[in-house]
Amino acid sequence: MSKAASTRITPRLLDASPADLPAVSPALSPSDARALVGSLAPLLHDWLPRQRWFAGKGRPVTGFLPVAVTELLPMAGGGPGLLHLLVRVEQRGGSGPAPSIPPSATSSAPSALAPAAAGDCYQLLLGVRKALPPRLASALIGHATQGPLAGRTVYEGLHDPRLAEVLMERLRSPGGPGPLRFDRAGPIPAGLSGRLLDAEQSNTSLVYGDTAAGDTAAGDTAAEDATAGGTPAGDTSAGGAPARGTAAGDAYILKILRRVYPGPHPDLELPLALAAEGCGRVPAPVGWFEAADPSGGGDTLTLGVLQPYLRGSRDGWQLALASLAGGREFTGEARALGRATAEVHTALAAALPTVTLGRRRTAQLAAGMVERLEATARAVPALLPYAPGLRTAFDAFAGLDEAGRGRPAQRVHGDLHLGQTLRTPDGRWSVIDFEGEPARPLAERRRPQPPVRDVAGMLRSFDYAARSHEPWRPDWATRCRDAYCEGYAAASGTDPRAEPELLRAYETDKAVYEVLYEARHRPGWLPVPMAAIRRLAGGA
Repeated sequence: MSKAASTRITPRLLDASPADLPAVSPALSPSDARALVGSLAPLLHDWLPRQRWFAGKGRPVTGFLPVAVTELLPMAGGGPGLLHLLVRVEQRGGSGPAPSIPPSATSSAPSALAPAAAGDCYQLLLGVRKALPPRLASALIGHATQGPLAGRTVYEGLHDPRLAEVLMERLRSPGGPGPLRFDRAGPIPAGLSGRLLDAEQSNTSLVYGDTAAGDTAAGDTAAEDATAGGTPAGDTSAGGAPARGTAAGDAYILKILRRVYPGPHPDLELPLALAAEGCGRVPAPVGWFEAADPSGGGDTLTLGVLQPYLRGSRDGWQLALASLAGGREFTGEARALGRATAEVHTALAAALPTVTLGRRRTAQLAAGMVERLEATARAVPALLPYAPGLRTAFDAFAGLDEAGRGRPAQRVHGDLHLGQTLRTPDGRWSVIDFEGEPARPLAERRRPQPPVRDVAGMLRSFDYAARSHEPWRPDWATRCRDAYCEGYAAASGTDPRAEPELLRAYETDKAVYEVLYEARHRPGWLPVPMAAIRRLAGGA
């Protein structure tokens, strides 16, 4: 996808003069990469498992292996320096998700790449200074006491505006050899300052804009509060976008993908395809950066995507909560959201291959739902009494195609909910964050699915919003669900409610996913999906 390349630079901390774009240094040797990661290992061992985007919680970390190390900004004097690392994290025991880079990765790749080993690969951008100024105290990771970083202070580099600017300069000026490749779809203006969005996410986002812009816009506090609850999601645990309505001069938002995989990433692949199709419902990528696949298979690892920042927009979760708090209807917005979803589905079907799911593939999808149900019931005993009733939804789905007529499947959003939508001041809805559910393997997220999967996710999100309000408003959720389906049918010609067995199966599968998520991450929210579980187990 990307034809431009950037720079691989030795991991040693050079005492060179600072520069926006450091000169190319020789590729590091495996021993140099191991020495640098060894210097960081004691710090990462404590810091990494505490990050929300770390997928291996509950399993002891046993080691770190360098996949690729790049010094994006050499440290001069007291700093700062910026290190870009792709690190494989080895863990012992447990039944966590499959490694993001499989054990088939071999040492036949360039010398900076790790040899074969099981474990997830994570992207880290670390700042290095002799001493950390007070304004960056919250970003502290630790003080290195061994190896090439001994005596240096290591911190989360994306908190540092100077280092955020370095990353943007790389996107503005792609080129150079090495494992990292920066690319862009068009010119990016100079002089943009970056700041980290502080809402907890499964990735990390920065907003870039004019430093001379105005004050923080209304809606910031609501966005941050929204991250306390809502439909579990890839980037917004709350169903709320990560504090998107901020300074008046914001121009771009850069998503840094933390757990990385070889192969086309849907958060770049799908928006690019939609832009080529002329779909205006999704902000088109402006720039991106990638790395070579350590397996040597020719794929890339997508690391970050830069898109326009929809200034003044509010996410659907915020708007839904405001509607509930004010006692207002949300059916008009829900109907418009249904139309927007249908337009995105229509454009995806035109831009990318579609398939027909026959009886065998339908049965496989249903079997996967059953497997997820059984695994979740083992992990969350509260689900056990409802498992037989829930399974009937999947059995009915498996039997839908006994006549052999098949059903269409296509690329979909994969994790659609209110927080993955934005309404601009002119009332137009956009859809964002096409990563899919991060806990699922990348190959599964890229697999064609019935479009009703996205519809089910949005219907669950209306239920989350209604249950976040006291008193609970089931009537509000029902009206929103119906309006959304009406809007979808008006734009697509297909009413999702026309096949209740299909819709119930996908809504049940989503509710099971929510149960596991809430039990692991937000036990106080577990009653929300459990209420849906009781309804769906009864066949409703």
